[in-house]
Amino acid sequence: MTTLSSYLSIARDMTRWRSITAKTPEVTTQTRYFQDNIGKATRAEAFVDNSRLFTYAMKAFGLGDRAYAKGLMKQVLQQGVASPTTLAYKLNDPNILAFAKAFDFARNGAQTTSSSSLVASVVDQYTQNALETDQSTQNGGVGLALYFQRKAPALGGPYGLLADKKLLQVVQTALDISPMTAAMPIDRQAAMLTKKINIADFKDPAKLQSFISRFAAQYDYKYGDASATGSVYSNAILLGASQDAGGGIGGSLLQAMQAYRTY
Repeated sequence: MTTLSSYLSIARDMTRWRSITAKTPEVTTQTRYFQDNIGKATRAEAFVDNSRLFTYAMKAFGLGDRAYAKGLMKQVLQQGVASPTTLAYKLNDPNILAFAKAFDFARNGAQTTSSSSLVASVVDQYTQNALETDQSTQNGGVGLALYFQRKAPALGGPYGLLADKKLLQVVQTALDISPMTAAMPIDRQAAMLTKKINIADFKDPAKLQSFISRFAAQYDYKYGDASATGSVYSNAILLGASQDAGGGIGGSLLQAMQAYRTY
């Protein structure tokens, strides 16, 4: 299977794949802990110091690789987002800014983590991130394509694109732009991207999918599609089997296999 066919098999049936991911033992265990304990973290310090809660939330916002930066994130949450001079803005990372806006202790205080809508939103994002991460272990291009599908429509301009390494990697791959351009001044990079693409096009579902198809083709051209072979099928078996561990072929496994056959 190519990167594109693997990506499409998931993107066309995202609800089913998210459901399968949510029911895996690791995701189920971590989600239950988060739901049961997040309301007890009434201050930014308590939230960050609880490694399980903090790591779960960081992963949900695509910041799992920076969960070690507790001191920095404490400052981010303590300062809040009321002013563009706060650390959340200065770090120029859209995921950190989104994290700070969600957990706005500076504004909402102890009520921050009592919001049921916040909990539901974080759980939803964590599940999606887990799905993308798992697919990335099978084929990096599939994980990037899923991430791009989710995040690109919200881009407001070239600087937002440059601030997100995963989004930028997709664009660089699709347009055959050398990663070495990162050495250029940021304004020159932004100008170059503006000439090559219309970022507003990503808000159009048809144009977005067309660009992802271009990326997938380029990804396989550069890296080969051998890594994609069987990724969806083998992953479906592992995910389905994990939740049907009682024996036999469970309904979720049959669904996942059917999704594979359909495409």
